[in-house]
Amino acid sequence: MFKWFFKIFNKSSKSFSVEEQDSMKKFLIVGLGNIGEKYKNTRHNIGFKILDHLASKNDLKFETQKLGDLTSFKFKGRTFILLKPSTYMNLSGKSVVYWLTKEKISLENLLVVTDDLNIPFGTLRVKTKGSDGGHNGLKDIQEKLNTTNYNRFRFGISDAFGEGKQVDYVLSDWTDEEEGKLLERLDKSIEIIKSFGTAGIKHTMNDFNGR
Repeated sequence: MFKWFFKIFNKSSKSFSVEEQDSMKKFLIVGLGNIGEKYKNTRHNIGFKILDHLASKNDLKFETQKLGDLTSFKFKGRTFILLKPSTYMNLSGKSVVYWLTKEKISLENLLVVTDDLNIPFGTLRVKTKGSDGGHNGLKDIQEKLNTTNYNRFRFGISDAFGEGKQVDYVLSDWTDEEEGKLLERLDKSIEIIKSFGTAGIKHTMNDFNGR
């Protein structure tokens, strides 16, 4: 399943075929969330919300395909494929692996957008690797990819919940105060995604982490 990834990683840039060079200009942006109207505005679905916001800004419409809803757009010579897995959060890895393989996208061109309750609300952080942090979606992606070395964009939702209330908290809707601050954070999230594909992961981390 990962022959394409290994083929890309083991070749020098001078030996890339035209097809492989084109594939290096494709990026898979995966927003994590749960399908269904009852989950639409929950904290756990910020990955979906960010991709929906990006799609609306570019007049894009998602189409239901195998294991997810997808759309794509081009920006500065790059192709961004947006994926919202339809497997539910805990099985996100199945959809990620399928579309990486189908589109022949290298692992370094994958960005997973997810909520993170370990950082304050609205804090934006991009990382090249890390643990799942107790996040079931990231845990499944890690298991399916067999590595923790993949890019992730974490959107802070804070940990403002009482003991034993974590599940209720992440699956609850945003407060009115949070809603009032979301739009600016969603716009900044779009900038991060575009920067990832055009400037690269390291520049994106330097330019946006903590902002």
